[in-house]
Amino acid sequence: MAAISASMVKELRERTGLGMMECKKALVEAEGDIEKAIEDLRKSSGMKAAKKAGRVSADGVVAVKVSDDNSYAVVVEVNSETDFVARDENFLGFVGGVVGAAFDKKSADVAALMESGLEEKRQALVQKIGENINVRRASMLSSDVVGAYVHGNNRIAVLVALNGGSAELAKDIAMHIAAVNPQFVSRDDVSDEVIAKEREIYKAQADQSGKPAEIVDKMVDGRINKFLAEISLLEQAFVKDPDVKVGDLVKKAGAQVVAMVRYEVGEGIEKEEVDFAAEVAAQLKG
Repeated sequence: MAAISASMVKELRERTGLGMMECKKALVEAEGDIEKAIEDLRKSSGMKAAKKAGRVSADGVVAVKVSDDNSYAVVVEVNSETDFVARDENFLGFVGGVVGAAFDKKSADVAALMESGLEEKRQALVQKIGENINVRRASMLSSDVVGAYVHGNNRIAVLVALNGGSAELAKDIAMHIAAVNPQFVSRDDVSDEVIAKEREIYKAQADQSGKPAEIVDKMVDGRINKFLAEISLLEQAFVKDPDVKVGDLVKKAGAQVVAMVRYEVGEGIEKEEVDFAAEVAAQLKG
């Protein structure tokens, strides 16, 4: 068998981006044949990626891309296991490829996007970085005007679609949505079920006051009205000018908010809590 030299390991590392020990092992198994080592590593990459697929990916970044004429835009969330990897240039390059593919295809179908060649790139990245990587979701909006805003840490991104208005207005509203996080565009969008649930809670609280039923009903109505105003974009005080409501700002511009999308990295994902002391103790016992 050919001796495995440092220069061979270096070449394999440069061509694969993998770690030194992994490259050396691959060369040993391939008896010094670099091309065979690369082929073997490619064959094993899918298996290695699958082994990491069970890990929770609750970190990562969001990314947006807006058309030159502001008529449509896409937003994606790509997750990693750690914030460290979320800043890695290889990871960010993959994210750019994902948002670019969604933009070019005008598609928010993650499964279809992954089948277009992104899955192979994801698996290669998992092998190279050593963490599970997951393209979690994508959305697209199109209208007269679509604006976007990404918070400086790349963890919150917003798209907002307007009928009428301007790109500047759309971006200002997107910034407001990022900061305040309204749940609905208008109170008319809130379902009867949500309102009924809140009303039940408020009534139970108000009943404890011991006040007459008609007073309790007025108290509940008042709290429901306040609740709807707080979660509805158009009724919120504009973050850049609290004396103006977003709805009035939009109306003055002769525009209408037709849709919004707000992504925040990891929202809704239950992140695994690890007891590192217990983990180390278990490894020592093993």
